[in-house]
Amino acid sequence: MTHRPFGAAIFGCDGLRLSTDERAFFADANPFGFILFDRNLDTPDQIRALTSDLRDAVGWFAPIFIDQEGGRVQRLRAPLASDWLPPLEHVDLLGSNAEDGMRLRYRIIAHELMALGIDANCAPMLDVARPETHTFLRNRCYGSNLDQVVKIGRAVVEGHMQGGVFPVVKHIPGHGLAQMDSHLDLPRIDASADTLDRIDFAAFRPFADVAMGMTAHLVYSAFGETGPATTSAAMIRRIRDDLGFGGVLMTDDISMQALSGTVPDRGAASMRAGCDVILHCNGALDERIALMDRIGTMPAQSQIRAEAALTSRTAPLDVDIADLKAMLARLEQRQDA
Repeated sequence: MTHRPFGAAIFGCDGLRLSTDERAFFADANPFGFILFDRNLDTPDQIRALTSDLRDAVGWFAPIFIDQEGGRVQRLRAPLASDWLPPLEHVDLLGSNAEDGMRLRYRIIAHELMALGIDANCAPMLDVARPETHTFLRNRCYGSNLDQVVKIGRAVVEGHMQGGVFPVVKHIPGHGLAQMDSHLDLPRIDASADTLDRIDFAAFRPFADVAMGMTAHLVYSAFGETGPATTSAAMIRRIRDDLGFGGVLMTDDISMQALSGTVPDRGAASMRAGCDVILHCNGALDERIALMDRIGTMPAQSQIRAEAALTSRTAPLDVDIADLKAMLARLEQRQDA
């Protein structure tokens, strides 16, 4: 598989259908993928038409991402898709059945995404929860115990892959200690290097084989004043060399206010640090154009990682989704009994 060089971006789009200008921009930029939000989601037929138009614009089967964790971070809701408890609440409900139950949950989610032309989901979230974890993040976690987070995270990866959907591990190298919302502020983590290494960073090491991952917009003071991990060459090297992550490394949304400077400045800084692709979720077309002018195409090594990720795409296993939902319900009831 060899594509023309990928633009080093994953872009959102403005609405329910592509404008002529958007279509022309995407055709020229050839972004690695696209991401959908509430503004892009109306009916099943409309979503399928939009995902088809996005891929037609670039001329290949580009991955289309969404945030479908369940709970508060769930772009698709009934009647477009199943509604879910926040992950941490569902883990608690499932109790000793949490691994099997969460694998089923995300296998069902994968099926619902694929039916709409969406084949990449920004999950699992491997951040280890603490009592002080900011509320924007805490109930999205899978637990406060490292072993539990790793086991459930692996089940979530398996559920996605069984359904033909790319999982995206996040937020590398660990967001669980954050006491600020990085959409609005830059969290600073003052934990020791030992604590981070034993808990937060350790949650990601078993997932070095996953095709895609997302950075955290956090400062880790134990490693010096390197700035947010997303724009820190030292932290990206740690993700690659210490955590061993070899997949496509995308930024968290470059529009988030944890980062400073203009959006093109943020994108350029992230690329210099060693990220493979810039995630740009929100912003007008002129901002996307300005960002693309700064970041250009993926460097050669990033292109290799991107090609490898795409070749890892799996076809969905043939299952009866009604049966899977019934199995999940039994696991929930068994725990309640």
